[in-house]
Amino acid sequence: MIEIPYHAVLPQKNLPIVIIGAGGIVKDAHLPAYKKAGFTVHGIVNRTRAKAESLAEEFGIPYVYDTVADAVAQAPSDAVYDITIMPSQFIETLEMLPDGAAVLIQKPMGDYFPQSEAILEVCQRKGLVAAINCQLRQAPFVNAARWLIENGYIGPLYDMEVRVTVNTPWELFPHVMIHPRLEILYHSVHYIDLIRSFLGNPASVYAKTLKHPAKELSSSRTTLLFDYGDTMHAVVNTNHDHDFGARHQESFIKWEGTKGAIKAKMGLLMDYPHGVPDAFEYCIKGADGIADWVPVPIEGSWFPDAFIGSMGSLMRFKLGEIHVLPAAVEDVIHTMAVVEAAYQSSSRGGQPIHYRNEE
Repeated sequence: MIEIPYHAVLPQKNLPIVIIGAGGIVKDAHLPAYKKAGFTVHGIVNRTRAKAESLAEEFGIPYVYDTVADAVAQAPSDAVYDITIMPSQFIETLEMLPDGAAVLIQKPMGDYFPQSEAILEVCQRKGLVAAINCQLRQAPFVNAARWLIENGYIGPLYDMEVRVTVNTPWELFPHVMIHPRLEILYHSVHYIDLIRSFLGNPASVYAKTLKHPAKELSSSRTTLLFDYGDTMHAVVNTNHDHDFGARHQESFIKWEGTKGAIKAKMGLLMDYPHGVPDAFEYCIKGADGIADWVPVPIEGSWFPDAFIGSMGSLMRFKLGEIHVLPAAVEDVIHTMAVVEAAYQSSSRGGQPIHYRNEE
């Protein structure tokens, strides 16, 4: 078995974190991740102060603020801001941050592409060191796959697939489930960003996002096919309506190269929010052409460990320890361009078929 490094590299110095927002994702992912990594959360602010106070008590956060302005005014000069509110509130909040501050912004980077461009503009105008929390890029199983691929173990990639067939409890996200752009913008955006992080920007995208006939959600199933030329096949298939027990549920990422393949099971999405164990395995073809799959135990999962990577890399970039900021706003604006193109493709529909009229 190959020894695969996959743990997030922590910053040499912990910068104090100020969290703006106190929703479920903060309780379930951000704060558990920061506690596990040993990061220091200096303070938290939320429109409903009681929610912030509850999290502060549970996770030992020393300061709770009434407003963003109060949080900024009393934050340490080297604070990193963690914005976990809805996209419609991003620009107003970013304008209140000190020029040059480091900030991690919850995905998606806006509800519509013009808003994404406006978010980029304010970040650049204020000189913010800004990243979007597209944390799947830094999940432990993704780190492991990236290391194998970058070191040539499975050869040049020619196929990348994400498949999700689960029963998603959207009711856990009341502010999200009512969104007119639900599935791609709030879920498949993870996979669009992930595929871009491996393959770069696609030339085009073919997409169809669909409703369920018995649900009022705007969309809950999507197929995305990315155009990377005539040899690379990159596809995302999601079905959040598979309410038929666990037997045929699926949740995986698969990479195939000329010398081998990798498959990572994303257990978090199955029986969410409890999840099931992840699984990671790879195969490399031998001289005889035979490829045996090798399972690799991976510690940690998407929640909360990927959030260690996204915050940790922002701190490391701010401190000058690394020279490329993963998921910087300047990069994720391209993810949002693909999202916008996917909605346009879905709206236009496919190529009409001219059937022969029979007498």
